[in-house]
Amino acid sequence: MSEPRYRWAGDSAVSVEYGNEISPEIAMRVRAMTRAVEAAGHEWFQEAVPSYRSVLVMYDPGLACPDEVVKALRDLDGLSAVQCAPPPRRLSLPVCYGEDLGPDLADVSTHTGLSEADVAAIHSSCDYLVYMIGFTIGFPYLGGMPSSIATPRLATPRTRVPAGSVGIAGDQTGVYPVDSPGGWRIIGRTPVRLAQPAADPPCLLQTGDFVRFTPVTRGEYEAICADVERGSYAPQFTEATCERGGAARDGGGS
Repeated sequence: MSEPRYRWAGDSAVSVEYGNEISPEIAMRVRAMTRAVEAAGHEWFQEAVPSYRSVLVMYDPGLACPDEVVKALRDLDGLSAVQCAPPPRRLSLPVCYGEDLGPDLADVSTHTGLSEADVAAIHSSCDYLVYMIGFTIGFPYLGGMPSSIATPRLATPRTRVPAGSVGIAGDQTGVYPVDSPGGWRIIGRTPVRLAQPAADPPCLLQTGDFVRFTPVTRGEYEAICADVERGSYAPQFTEATCERGGAARDGGGS
């Protein structure tokens, strides 16, 4: 959509919709509006929840009427909310692929006709855009995975997927931040904690960030696990700028 659509969501929220598809361009507009309304300082504002194609803006109906909220949101969009979004970050996320840490890598290999090594190499060959956070605390829905390794979900979800598991579902990939049920094909695991409820902020990644998976050996994985447990591991973020189509390139250190 060239212009966003504003829809009521109950009596204390407005959904700002930017389209009906998943695309980097829409994701950029969603991220920009989210940052803009968070930074605007409106007394009535409570929370902004971004999704693939929209932002749910929650407000206090005792402090503003719906028309006032919509007018404020229109003004933010009209003032080029993109300027309110900080440069995107890229997180380098170590992953140990296969064996007991990636029990479905063999299934993905069979489905795609590629070797397990090739699946891991392709999966770690590009930057993934964080379209939204959801399902469980800190779960990043990542877009941009090569279609050559797309694989359907499990027919029967697991009752427990370990925290850090890296999965594939169709043409998406993601990381389970906490132990939870799940039906994605697990191809590896990261020792990095993406969610810590007691931390501020509780989620390591934000909508609009990029993720680059970095293959590590089992020994390297165990060493990073030990660093994480000691509290001495620092997640590796760099600054990235977006090219057309949503890919990221280096923009210096953050």
